[in-house]
Amino acid sequence: MMMKAIAMAVFGLFLGAQGALAEPMKCSGEQKTCVSNCIKGGNPVQAKQCIEYCRTSQANCMHSGCWANGSLRYCGLLKQ
Repeated sequence: MMMKAIAMAVFGLFLGAQGALAEPMKCSGEQKTCVSNCIKGGNPVQAKQCIEYCRTSQANCMHSGCWANGSLRYCGLLKQ
């Protein structure tokens, strides 16, 4: 039982170290994803409006560090 607890603790430390090494999310990465999703729709008029929304969201993210996609808002992004 003690060995299992030790193994779980070591595994938890390993996962924590991996998370610390991950690159933080960036505003520019969110914009690329947004534009990519706009293009997938296929309708050029809607895609143009959607891409303009992505640009506005990018500008807001660069100012605040927060990205909002309509239903979800998250902060702490790098302003790059």
